[in-house]
Amino acid sequence: MNNRDAFGNNITEVITVKEKVSQMFKDKLFLVMMVLGLLTIVAAAGVATMQKKGTQQNPYLEMQDQGNLIAEEPMNGSLAGESNAQIAQAPKETKKTSETENRNQDTAVAEQTYEVAQNRRTEPAKPAAPQVQEAGSGLDAATALVLDFSENTRMKWPVEGNVLLDYSMDSTIYFPTLDQYKCNPGIVIQGEVSTPVYAPANARVMATGVNEEIGNFVTLDLGNDYNIVCGQLKELAVDKGEYLEKGQLLGYVAEPTKYYSIEGSNIYIEMMHQGKNVDPLDFME
Repeated sequence: MNNRDAFGNNITEVITVKEKVSQMFKDKLFLVMMVLGLLTIVAAAGVATMQKKGTQQNPYLEMQDQGNLIAEEPMNGSLAGESNAQIAQAPKETKKTSETENRNQDTAVAEQTYEVAQNRRTEPAKPAAPQVQEAGSGLDAATALVLDFSENTRMKWPVEGNVLLDYSMDSTIYFPTLDQYKCNPGIVIQGEVSTPVYAPANARVMATGVNEEIGNFVTLDLGNDYNIVCGQLKELAVDKGEYLEKGQLLGYVAEPTKYYSIEGSNIYIEMMHQGKNVDPLDFME
């Protein structure tokens, strides 16, 4: 009995040891699985973190032929696919460039203003010449023109012809068309229709217009408060404000108005000095 019991106990002990070893192996396997699982979780977390960092650094997905894709309405000329950093920097660069250009422009203006001020300060004052103006053809004439008419100046005849009606402010003269006597503030010079009419002296065109009695006319400033009116013109060749040289074309002889139908085609000349009428014949060549 004792041998059997001892044998049975040994068998029991052996079984118990095997169960313990098996249990220990299972426990170790469980621990290994847990460790592997933890390592897997840690590795997955690391990969996710790396992917997240990589995504933050390059938020745009790479696409084939990306260079051919252009934003339909680009801001500041940016192309689709540019990084946020580049887009954010573009306004700053533009602003910086604009500020630099403004500073350069302000500096240039200040330098020019300073140079003008220096030139004005250093250049001696020039005495103003009386009524020195440009002459030649029109307002853009190149040479200097002096309007310095005086009682000794002699005028060119606007047209060549007989004097039909004389100047007369002290007494009356007869006007055939009007069939009446009256004073005449100017002279009436005979001229064929379409004959050229010339400026009698250096002058500036003060005005042009039309009058019922003398038709189209030109008023000229001769200088020193001398003015002259040339009427009965057509096809005026001058404009208001234009400077004319002596002998320059004014226009052409027109058909006479109804006030001079009997006298025939003519040029009407009226001259004033300081607002008072004077005889044009006293100044003719």
